[in-house]
Amino acid sequence: MKKGDTVRFLSETGGGKIVGFQSNNIVLVEDEDGFQIPFPINDVVVVSSDDYTSSKLVQAKFDSVGQKQNKVVSQQNNRSIKSMMHEGQDEIIDVFDDKVDNDVVDDNKEISFKKPVEERKGGNSLTAYLAFVPLDIKDVASTRFETYFVNDSNYYMQFCYMTAEGNSWNLKFQGEVEPNTKLYIEEFSREELNDMAHIAVQLIAYKREKHFVLKPGIDVQFRLDPVKFYKLHTFQDNDFFEMPALLYGIVVNDIPVKPLVVDAKALKREMYADNATLQQETEQDSVESYVRRYENGQKKGNPFLIKHRDNGDIVVIDLHADTLLDTTAGMSSTDILNYQLKKFREVLAEYDGKKGQKLVFIHGKGEGVLRSAIVNDLKYKYKKYTYQDASFQEYGYGATQVTIR
Repeated sequence: MKKGDTVRFLSETGGGKIVGFQSNNIVLVEDEDGFQIPFPINDVVVVSSDDYTSSKLVQAKFDSVGQKQNKVVSQQNNRSIKSMMHEGQDEIIDVFDDKVDNDVVDDNKEISFKKPVEERKGGNSLTAYLAFVPLDIKDVASTRFETYFVNDSNYYMQFCYMTAEGNSWNLKFQGEVEPNTKLYIEEFSREELNDMAHIAVQLIAYKREKHFVLKPGIDVQFRLDPVKFYKLHTFQDNDFFEMPALLYGIVVNDIPVKPLVVDAKALKREMYADNATLQQETEQDSVESYVRRYENGQKKGNPFLIKHRDNGDIVVIDLHADTLLDTTAGMSSTDILNYQLKKFREVLAEYDGKKGQKLVFIHGKGEGVLRSAIVNDLKYKYKKYTYQDASFQEYGYGATQVTIR
């Protein structure tokens, strides 16, 4: 192969005359338009040369290798190298453009990676609340409210939120809430409060991609008091919202709130509301009336400790916040609960060792948070003591009796 030889290309159509060599492996081929094209020497074949023998041998090689291309060559023989080069460049550009488009699409794909759930110390006990948050705390009389499910634990929770309609139930929301987060449920007005008087929450708890302690399913019901939504002090500072909120406990430290029960004593008072004598006798038997009379100056002494010497020397301790504290201003619901538990533990420490001593702690029905915390202490910190619900007839449904052992 030398200057002046006529060659054709093996890997594509076209050819020309050799006018020089760039290196041992690159040959310069000039086409009919005068363009000099560098081409690998292995991809060209001589079709015309002054050396008859070498020309025939090369021609035979070309025939055997390029036999399938002859037909294409004959059809495109009249096309210039310049036009074919332009066509090749278009193809390269198209391919590049496709690649750019694909890369853009890939960049916009949804990221499937999720950051592992961060667990907090002490969060393996189930705690959850239903929270009601006013949109405008400065205008409690007319503002609308938002409902949230608060999951204060390291477990995922799948829950159903329902309201009663006569003897049937209406499912208002169903969903999953992640650990240590809160989930928005709905917004409502005061006009809808009457339809939310009876609420039920059912939930199951679990963890993902790790082993966990199995928790029982939770099924709680409670009454929503519409009157509370008209009182500013009902909404307290809390750890879950930047603004005051009304929290109803669903489960606290693995203990569900007390199931909805009928207060027979309160029902009896309402049924005989016109009977002043019966109403007066009923009020005289209640601890609440005792505290009320003390506040009105009709009783002397400390309402915190009330002894019934005619009933086995039972010591009654009222743990209501307004009894223990002169004011709760500036205190969050958590602060109040911790103070009540502190008093509860102080009383147990005071009577420790007095076997047979009965203590009745008045905690009220409310949301059941204080009672749940007391029961949790009795189960794990004061196992040697026995406890039970105090007499419904004498103390209502908001008292627990502890016997020192």
